[in-house]
Amino acid sequence: MKQVYFDNAATTRVREEVIEKMQDALANCYGNPSSTHGFGRSAKTAIETARKTIAKYMNAHPSEIIFTSGGTEADNMILRCSVRDLGVNTIITSKIEHHAVLHTAEELAEDQNVNVQYVKLNAEGNPDLDHLKQLLQEQKGKKLVSLMHVNNEIGNIIDMQAISALCQEYDALFHSDTVQSIGHYHWDVQEIPIDFMTAAAHKFHGPKGVGFAYIRKNSGLKPMIVGGSQERGYRAGTEPFHNIVGLEEAFIMAYDNLEKEKQYVSSLKKHFIQAIKKAFPEASFNGLSGDMDKSTYTLVNVRLPISQEKALMLLFHLDIKGVACSKGSACQSGSDGGSHVLSEILTAEELKNPSLRFSFSIYNTKEEIDYAVNELKEFSRDEKAPAIS
Repeated sequence: MKQVYFDNAATTRVREEVIEKMQDALANCYGNPSSTHGFGRSAKTAIETARKTIAKYMNAHPSEIIFTSGGTEADNMILRCSVRDLGVNTIITSKIEHHAVLHTAEELAEDQNVNVQYVKLNAEGNPDLDHLKQLLQEQKGKKLVSLMHVNNEIGNIIDMQAISALCQEYDALFHSDTVQSIGHYHWDVQEIPIDFMTAAAHKFHGPKGVGFAYIRKNSGLKPMIVGGSQERGYRAGTEPFHNIVGLEEAFIMAYDNLEKEKQYVSSLKKHFIQAIKKAFPEASFNGLSGDMDKSTYTLVNVRLPISQEKALMLLFHLDIKGVACSKGSACQSGSDGGSHVLSEILTAEELKNPSLRFSFSIYNTKEEIDYAVNELKEFSRDEKAPAIS
């Protein structure tokens, strides 16, 4: 059976070069980075080299890169510690953020009496900047704006420059969950002033279980996890050295090959959109994911003219045919609640038709896309397709 993986927004295949780097680290560099002997110093040197490498590509200072277990931990640390250490009493976010942000904000509202405000979204799922400005004007005290750069379900890209400028104008901190964009877009934290960012290596062909937070120098944040003085005091615990060097290798390869790989993956997305339109003329693309210029080149979220009854078997059918994609984000799999993102931007009538997220990488081909679209077409062939809402 053909095996086709189109769930790269959930996680990516690890590059062979990354695996080799990690295997070497596991076999030959096993000292504790906090130890003062040669074994420990070798590991510590490699970690600091990785930190400097990432900082260089982002035009940041090495002290501003803090290694974490991934994006969820980094989001939690930034939001929770901003409230505890920086006096943030208002968080302004949107209802289509990753749950690492949404659930953290909800807990802070309940436990710490933090005022959580949600910026309005337009019909396509982008934040209303006029409403954001209004919220920034109205809210008193210390404010933190938390808006993700690339939405993990519909691929919308927000205007970071405009939001950063608004935050500066109204003396608000700016945090962005950049898990879907680090490794896929160039970053310069001097060009676009931002206080906090987050990343996860497994989104750009690195290992799972490691990521980093960008925390602007002299932010005033204190550690969420206490114990030892690792990570310059920001995060206690022995560093997962093999994962960090794997992250570094994946990061270097992502950026050294970015333009070439972006062009290739963009061609896959374009081919998918054309193939879907041909197979399903009544299909719609959620958010801005069908717009090559206004959404990330890595994913498409398509709403298909298939009945609710038959839709229940759609993912199962694709799975048995070897096609992996997602009904929503991977963080929601197994939930009957549906996508909180689509629930915010689609009408009740539109939600009756099934939506699937297909996300692409350098390891995919146009032939795989043709196979997947053909399987979708075969699945829907038995019924008269309803008009899509």
